[in-house]
Amino acid sequence: MQLARQKLNRIWEIGMVLFSLSFIGCLATLVYQHAKVQHLTLAAGSPTGEGYIVCAALKTVTERHHPEIRITLLETGGTVENLKLMADGRAAMAVAQADVLAGPSARIVAILYDDTFQLLTRREKQMEGFPGLKGKRIALPRTGGQFQSFLRVADHFGLQESDFQFVGSSDVTADEAFSQGRADAIFRVRALGNPTIQRLVQSGKFQLVRIDHAAAMKINQPAFDPTVIPAGAYSGDPAIPDQDLPSIAVHRTLLANASVDDETVRAITGALIDDRQEIAREIPEQVAAVRLLLAHVRRPEARTEFGPALHPGAVKFYDKDKPSFILAHADYIGLILTVLVMISSWVWELRAWLQRQQKNIADEYSNRVITLMNAAQQAESREALQQIRGDLLGVLTAAVGDLDSDKLSEESFHSFRAILQIGLEAVRDSWNNLQVAGHST
Repeated sequence: MQLARQKLNRIWEIGMVLFSLSFIGCLATLVYQHAKVQHLTLAAGSPTGEGYIVCAALKTVTERHHPEIRITLLETGGTVENLKLMADGRAAMAVAQADVLAGPSARIVAILYDDTFQLLTRREKQMEGFPGLKGKRIALPRTGGQFQSFLRVADHFGLQESDFQFVGSSDVTADEAFSQGRADAIFRVRALGNPTIQRLVQSGKFQLVRIDHAAAMKINQPAFDPTVIPAGAYSGDPAIPDQDLPSIAVHRTLLANASVDDETVRAITGALIDDRQEIAREIPEQVAAVRLLLAHVRRPEARTEFGPALHPGAVKFYDKDKPSFILAHADYIGLILTVLVMISSWVWELRAWLQRQQKNIADEYSNRVITLMNAAQQAESREALQQIRGDLLGVLTAAVGDLDSDKLSEESFHSFRAILQIGLEAVRDSWNNLQVAGHST
C-alpha cells in the first residue's frame, strides 16, 4: 500500500511538471511566432497589370495590420515567370492565371477576379473572328500566361505558333507596336475595363473581336469559362463594343507555396477578404477602376484534379465561422470536464482526509511518547525506567505497523521517530542519574 501510494504521488508530481513545461513551451512558442518577422516575396507580374496593383495595396494593408509580416513585390513578365519563381523557391507567393498549370508545391489562397480574353484589331482589317488572324502580326510577347492562352485558342482553330508573327518583347513594347501600326492585332488576358484596352478602343482606331467556341474549348481546357464582353463595356455612347461579344474567362488567382507558414497565409487571406475596402482606398486614383475588382475576391471553388489544393492557412481563415471541435462537442466535453473535476475534487478531498487521519495518529503516538518521557524524568527506580523503556519500544512497534498499513505517512513517522529518540534519551539520562545517586549513597 505504501509503495503504491508513493508511485501515485510520484506520477502526480511528474504529470504536473510535464504540464507546466508544456504550458510554458506553448506560451514561449506563441510569443516567438508573434515576434518573429516573416519576409515574403510575391511575384505579381507587370506593374501596370491589375494583379500587381491589387497586390501592392494588399501589401500595404497586410503590413499595417500585421507588422510581423513583410512582403516584397516582384515585377515579372507574367504568370509563367511567377510560377517558375515560386517553384524555384525565389518567391513564396504568386499571381497567376488559372489556365496555366501550377507546380506540385503551389497552393491556392484566393480567386482575385476573372480575366477575359480580349482580342483587338485595327478597324480597317475587318477580321470577323480568331481564324482571321492567320499570317498576321500579333502584338504579344512570346512569354507568359497570355502567350500560352493564345496558343491554346489557336490550337482549337487548327492554327500553330508558326502561323503568326509575334511583335514585342513585353506588354509595353507590344502595346506601342500595335498603337503605331506595326501589328495587326493585340491579344490580352485582362479584366474588363482594363485602362490600356479602354484607351485603345476609345481612340476609334481599333475594335474588339469575338472569340467563339468557348464551351467547346472547355472540354480540353477546364479552366476556360464561356463569357461575353457586354455591349457598352468600354463606352456607353457610342457603345463599345456595339454588341455582346462571346469570349473566354479565366480566374486570376493568388497562390502560395505549400511551405509558407499557415498563420502567415491566414493573416494575408484575412486582410484580402475582410479588409478589401481598406485595400481599395490604397489603390491610386489614376487606376481607380481596379478597385471594383475587389468585389470579385472570393474563396476558390472545390478543388478539381487540374487545380492546386487550398493552402491550409487559407482553409483556417475560410473555415473560421465553422464551429471548432470543442464547440461542436461542447456538451460531451462539458460532461467529461465536470466528471473529471468531480473525480479530482474527490481524490483531493480523500487525500486531505487521509493526511489528516495520518497526522492524528502521529499526534497520538507523539503524545504517548511525551507522557512516557515525563514519567521517565520522575521515575525513582530502575524497574520503573525499564517499564517506561519497554512502553516506548511498544509505541515504536505500533507505529511501524501503522506505517506498513498506510495509516501513518513516512513524513509523520520520521517526525514521531525524532520525538521517540528524545524519549529514549530521557530514559537513559534518568537511569544514569539513579546510578550516580546510588553510588553517592
